[in-house]
Amino acid sequence: MNDKLNQTRSEALYKEALELIPGGILGIRRPYNFVPGEYPVFIERGAGGKIWDADGNEYIDLLCSYGPIILGHREKEIDDAVAEQTARGFCFNLAQPLQNELARVVRRLIPSAETAIFVKTGSDATTSAVRIARGYTDRKTILRCGYHGWHEWCVEVKGGVPEKLYEDVHPFGYNDIEGLTALVEKHRDDLAAIIVTPVGHPLAHPVVPPAPGFLEACRDLAHDAGGVVIFDEIRSGFRVSLGGAQARYGVTPDLSVFGKAMGNGYPISAVVGKQEVMSVVEGKVFISSTFFPNSLEMVAALKTIEILERENALDTLWTRGEKFLADLGAVCDDAGFPVQMTGIPVMPYVYFPKDDQGRYKARRTLFHTYAIRAGVFMQPYHHSYIAVRHTDEELARVVQVFKDGLAHVARAIP
Repeated sequence: MNDKLNQTRSEALYKEALELIPGGILGIRRPYNFVPGEYPVFIERGAGGKIWDADGNEYIDLLCSYGPIILGHREKEIDDAVAEQTARGFCFNLAQPLQNELARVVRRLIPSAETAIFVKTGSDATTSAVRIARGYTDRKTILRCGYHGWHEWCVEVKGGVPEKLYEDVHPFGYNDIEGLTALVEKHRDDLAAIIVTPVGHPLAHPVVPPAPGFLEACRDLAHDAGGVVIFDEIRSGFRVSLGGAQARYGVTPDLSVFGKAMGNGYPISAVVGKQEVMSVVEGKVFISSTFFPNSLEMVAALKTIEILERENALDTLWTRGEKFLADLGAVCDDAGFPVQMTGIPVMPYVYFPKDDQGRYKARRTLFHTYAIRAGVFMQPYHHSYIAVRHTDEELARVVQVFKDGLAHVARAIP
C-alpha cells in the first residue's frame, strides 16, 4: 500500500486549535468524519480541481468544499469581479442595485422563481422558506425529507434544542410515497409544508434520483391538504441544472431554496417562489440580517451563472460525469466484493453495502485510506462532486486510484 502522508504541520495546527476552539474545528470537518490520522485537517490553498493541505500534499478535490465549487477553486474571472466591487464598497445601509439584477437572472432560470430573496447560507434559506410557508398557511406542521441545515427545527443532533422547537416537524423517507401519504393524512389539518431534497442523498446510503411520481406526490399531497411544497435545492441547484432539479425533472414547487454552487464558494443562497406565497415577506413574516444585502456574493453569483451559461458548462459537466460514473461503476463491479457507484453524474458516491460481519466498515476505511494517500480527496460518508475545471486526466487518475484501491481492499479483506 502507498505510504502514509506527512501530516506534521496539519496535526500541529489541530493540536493548537483544540486549545482555542471547542473541538478544534466545527461540525462535519472534524477529523473523525474522515479517516483519523490519514486525512489532512487543514487545507491551505486550491486551484482548479485541486487542493493542497498545510503540509503541501496535493489532492484531486472530489468534495468541492461540500458542493459550492462548481467551476473550480480560484476562478479568476469571479475573483476579479469581486475585487472590482470591493473597490466600490459592498456593505451599506441600503440595498444595492445588484439585488435586482440577480433577481432577474434567477427568475429567468428557475421555474418556481416568480420572486426571490437573498440570504447567506443553506440553513438561512431553508429556515426562511419554512417561516414563509407557516406565515402563508397560518399552520405549524412541517414534513421533511433530507438534510436542511443546523437550525433548531431540523438539526439532527438535538443537544441544546428544546423539543417544542421541533415537535411539529416530522421526517419521511426519500421516495417513500406511502409513508408520506400516511403522514399527510395524520397532519392534514395543520400541514404548512412538505420540504424535500429532490435528489436523494441520505448519508452513508446509496444516492439515488427521484423515483417516478415521487416529486409529483410531494407537490400534490401538500396541495391537497392545503399546504405548500418546498424543494431544498441547496445541493442540486445550479448543478443538476441551472434551473435546479425542478427544471430537470419537470416538477415546479411553490417555494425552493438554492445555494452552494450559486456563487462558486462565495456565501450566498436564495429563497424563490410563487409571488402569492412569497408576498408574506412584505410585512407578515420578518427576514433580515445585517449582511444579507452585501453585494460581493451577488457579484460572484452573477459571474458564476454567466460563465456557466457562456461555456454551456453543465451540459459538458453531465457528459463528462456520465462517463466518469460509468467508468467507476465498471471498476466497482469488478471489485470482487460488495461495493457500488451510486448517485447522478454530477454527484457520484461510492457506497459499501452493509453485511452481517460488519466488513463493510473496514473496507470503506481501508479504501478511503488508500485513496487519500494516492491524492484523491473524498468524504467517506458523503457523496462527491465534480467541477467544471476537473480535467479529463484528473478524472482518469481517480478511476485508476479506484481500481488500485479496491484491488488492495480485496486482497486485505477477502
